[in-house]
Amino acid sequence: MQEARLAETETGLVPEGEGWFVLNAREASWESIPRIGTWLAYEAEGARQPIGIGIHVLMPGEAPGRYHAESDQEGFLVLDGECTLIVEGQERTLRQWDYFHCPGGAAHITLGAGEGPCAILMMGGRSPDATTDYIVDPVAARHGVSVAEHTDSSREAYADMDRTVTRVASPWPPGQRNAD
Repeated sequence: MQEARLAETETGLVPEGEGWFVLNAREASWESIPRIGTWLAYEAEGARQPIGIGIHVLMPGEAPGRYHAESDQEGFLVLDGECTLIVEGQERTLRQWDYFHCPGGAAHITLGAGEGPCAILMMGGRSPDATTDYIVDPVAARHGVSVAEHTDSSREAYADMDRTVTRVASPWPPGQRNAD
């Protein structure tokens, strides 16, 4: 197996093509959508991976999507800060080093909380036949992250949102970019 190329962009490094790579979060190019947060997906565009992993940084009130249940298992480890977890209609506070195990089919969403940014390591299976259901929930609605009507279409779930992705320099971890 060959090493994937890391391309330098004005916002940081981006892996290109198939293969293995080593990428430091401070040196990587991240992506951002207003109200959805900022994230680093450790993957090359177009390179299919059976397991997705990345870091998502949420400011208070931001959520990485709408309340939903996926058919694949996911896991969430809070690296820094605080977030609110809504799972199966229940609200929980997660703090640094809390881990949320999310089996396939469990309805959930995280929201940034506390005084500043929350960094969450997110990982999940990516089977080719995976499904996502966007579910109406009163607790999620109170936080503005519920759909108005149940759907299995992400296009319908996010029809009211501008989901234009912008590339940005690393917002996390705090500190200087690493030097070689």
